[in-house]
Amino acid sequence: MSSRTVSGIISVLSGKIGVLLLGVVITPILVRILGSGKYGDYALILSIFSILTTIVHAGISAGIRKFMAEQRSESGWQGLVFAFYGRFAFGLASVVGTAVVLFGFFGPVEAIFGDGFSIYLVLLAVMLVTDQVFYVMRYTLMGLNFEQLSEPLLVLKKVLFGIFGLSLAYIGFDVAGVLAGTAIASIVCGIVAVWLLRKHVDFRSLLTPVPSDFPRRDLLGFNLYNTIFILLTISLYNVDILLLQPIAGSHETGLYKSALVVSEFMWIVPQAVQIIFIHSASEQWSKENHEAITEMASRATRFTLAFTLLLAIGIAALATEFVELYFGAEFVGAVTPLLLLLPGVVGFAIARPIFAIGQGKGDLRVLIAATGSAALINLVLNVLLIPRYGMAGAAVATTVGYGSMLVFHLSAARRIGFNPLVDLRLREIGTAGAVTAIAVFGTASFIESSFLSLVLVPPIGFTIYAIVSLKIGVFSPSEVRILEQQLPNRTARFLRLVSDKVQ
Repeated sequence: MSSRTVSGIISVLSGKIGVLLLGVVITPILVRILGSGKYGDYALILSIFSILTTIVHAGISAGIRKFMAEQRSESGWQGLVFAFYGRFAFGLASVVGTAVVLFGFFGPVEAIFGDGFSIYLVLLAVMLVTDQVFYVMRYTLMGLNFEQLSEPLLVLKKVLFGIFGLSLAYIGFDVAGVLAGTAIASIVCGIVAVWLLRKHVDFRSLLTPVPSDFPRRDLLGFNLYNTIFILLTISLYNVDILLLQPIAGSHETGLYKSALVVSEFMWIVPQAVQIIFIHSASEQWSKENHEAITEMASRATRFTLAFTLLLAIGIAALATEFVELYFGAEFVGAVTPLLLLLPGVVGFAIARPIFAIGQGKGDLRVLIAATGSAALINLVLNVLLIPRYGMAGAAVATTVGYGSMLVFHLSAARRIGFNPLVDLRLREIGTAGAVTAIAVFGTASFIESSFLSLVLVPPIGFTIYAIVSLKIGVFSPSEVRILEQQLPNRTARFLRLVSDKVQ
């Protein structure tokens, strides 16, 4: 990979980590300001927003990055791509936003969801439009290889959300204040992005029609398949919330949402791998280097399984202590759905690098079929289980839906032309996990202080897991050297010390 590509990947990963760390700080404060009931209402609005933004975004981010990076003979090609996608994006956001406002005023919103949801939908419409401004400008920066500018804006957006959203909620505007803070953060960062783009993009092109020979069909076709794939994936995250709130109420939905937040911490590394692999796999597919693709997929699957299994063991052992400390004693009821979600979250984590390699090839129809099958199972089980078992039913349905992503995408991988299980070393990983689980659960049961458990148990578990994994061959010496080169200095030194002792 070129130095520019590596720099872009580092910028993207840094932005994701920055947003995650800010979320770790902001979320417990927000939960305590809103309480479980209002937080449940907020979770429902976020789920609706997530689905609507998938429709409004319409795969535009991938289209902007793909087509702006192409070197075509048309004069002013990048400006034409920006103009086409800009008008399309703002027009679509305006139409959907208007429909949401009309439904908020004239639809049976409060009869379905409760008092106050009409104003929430109006603010949701504002969020859709302001988010679209930031979305288009951010990905235009990325399409022009300015990731070092686009990703700090993502972190700034989270900071502004924390400032405005939390402040407005604290002074009495509750959920409406959080939504307004989100819209303010998006429009401020959108304006900053416009200023950064001023020398690189002619914004007057948004008012000028593109030429008749512009390949609109190619761009829209690419967007359509991406939108379907993303929408099906997003449905896995949101169907449970959308069904749970009207059936079980806001309080139970708030507890369940907090369980989802904790479980999805486990996805930070798999998501990073997913981002990198779309680019890396695309290069290998273009060279028809199938052996390298299978090796890449197999190693990523093993590393992802090993890492997420360790996190799952830690979260399972310390679930009660972490939930009470992070969210407050009011949310201790979230522990049961959290434990039920863990197996599926591990399965989904493993599936992420697998379907990223398929995306790199561009064979989206197979991926859509696999994801659609998992989404259907998820929907049916949530419909069947939530009315009877509430948030526990939602957790079981969702964990099965998440887990089925792994099953279906393993089958899709073979159809596309690679095998991610060639070098999985499942017996070795299982042994390391079993030894670590005994040590972690045993240590946690002997420590009475919740705070001390959260401080002491994770490093003990990591050390035992690292020693056993290296001893029995979960990772080979060459892979350890690769990790040492990529990890921060202190972590690399620790890993090198453990490796030397084991050997």
